[in-house]
Amino acid sequence: MAEKELQANGDTEAAGAHEARELRKKKRTKCFIYIVLFVIFQTGIITLFSLTVMKVRTPKFRVRGASFTSFNAGAQANPPLQVSMIPQFSVKNTNFGRYKYRNTTVDFFYRETKIGEVAVPNSKAGWRSTKSFRVPAVNLNIVGSPQLGSDLSAGVVPITSKARMGGRVELLFILKKSRATNMDCSMEILITTQTIRNIVCK
Repeated sequence: MAEKELQANGDTEAAGAHEARELRKKKRTKCFIYIVLFVIFQTGIITLFSLTVMKVRTPKFRVRGASFTSFNAGAQANPPLQVSMIPQFSVKNTNFGRYKYRNTTVDFFYRETKIGEVAVPNSKAGWRSTKSFRVPAVNLNIVGSPQLGSDLSAGVVPITSKARMGGRVELLFILKKSRATNMDCSMEILITTQTIRNIVCK
């Protein structure tokens, strides 16, 4: 009888020890799973942060419009076109940090011939914003072009603008990256209304 009781007690203790081991094993497994999930979550957050907030995008420098303060279109056989134009520019910055750009020169062309230039002073565009601004008038002079007469007769004179703006993106005031953006825009001067239309920037 005593032997049976001892054996029963031994079996109970063995079963209890086995259950304790299984419980500890389950706890360790759960703990390991939680750690793995936490690491995966943290990796995902860091990757998402790197691909969105910390990714440096190149700002866009564009012509947005223009107005004229003087306008002189000749009517002779080989006419000139002399205008004084106030262009409106924009710098679009989609980064999570401001874009500080340097002094820039914008060149204007008529059929690949340079007809004028204007200076853009250094400034900055804020976080995820578009900075629009005007600059002093630029004098555009088209003289001696054999194609100008037909363009004036059609009432539409095509011009283009080109520039390269250098600057630096400051992400969250921590990371600083140099970024340069190119302007390459085409537009048309309407002779009858003395306005700009069809502005297209690449």
